[in-house]
Amino acid sequence: MGVVNTTPDSFSDGGHYHRHEDAVRHALKLIEEGADILDIGGESTRPGADSVSIDEEMERVIPVIESLVAAAEVPISVDTSKVEVMRAAMQSGAAMINDVNGLRAPGAVAAAAEHNAVVCIMHMLGEPKTMQAQPQYEDVIADVSHFLTQQIDACLEAGIPQRDIIGDPGIGFGKTLEHNLALLNSIAKIRSSTGCEMLIGVSRKSMIDAILNRPVDERLAGSLGLAVQAVMNGAKLVRVHDVRASHDAIRCAEAVMSASNY
Repeated sequence: MGVVNTTPDSFSDGGHYHRHEDAVRHALKLIEEGADILDIGGESTRPGADSVSIDEEMERVIPVIESLVAAAEVPISVDTSKVEVMRAAMQSGAAMINDVNGLRAPGAVAAAAEHNAVVCIMHMLGEPKTMQAQPQYEDVIADVSHFLTQQIDACLEAGIPQRDIIGDPGIGFGKTLEHNLALLNSIAKIRSSTGCEMLIGVSRKSMIDAILNRPVDERLAGSLGLAVQAVMNGAKLVRVHDVRASHDAIRCAEAVMSASNY
């Protein structure tokens, strides 16, 4: 999953693709590099980020989605927690809703079901503005799995088929480094507990800085290591900024994993 942020303030590439033409050009480049799906976002969810209005988010993402639906040969995902943006994106041809709020907004599950959307339900403790203020859990694996299971059940009850539901433990969204490492080490367990495939987003995140002491523009190697490890641990999708490097690293790891033993 290639990341396309149409925001001026995202933690890694804020402002790089804020203009419609730049966002579309970048998205098409990600497809050439091996992206199987594009994730279009118009609101930063970095720690401490402020929310934006519905109208502003729509102005950022809907024209980009419309252009990519017409020009791209891969599915388009909308990265949003706003029901109005979800509906508009689906009506514009998006195939997937990737919601950091886990479809908790009133009407979100119904909107996804109405438009036959594939959904990604992410776990987040609190909200982006406050989520990294001393996050605590009784048992992070059990707590995240319980939340995902609850939201998955709500989707199933609304008529969304199991095959169209993806879980995301929400690396970096209300978690310490220890929480993040435990979740990444337990992907297979969470997958088994929830019955859904897992999406993992670790690209360029601050946990890499916590491990390696690297600024955001020096986190490629760390991002690749975590992405490969996530796939080896059972992740079905990885959400990345650096598509070509991630594609190559994962394909090579998969080649080894699928090799015959002589």
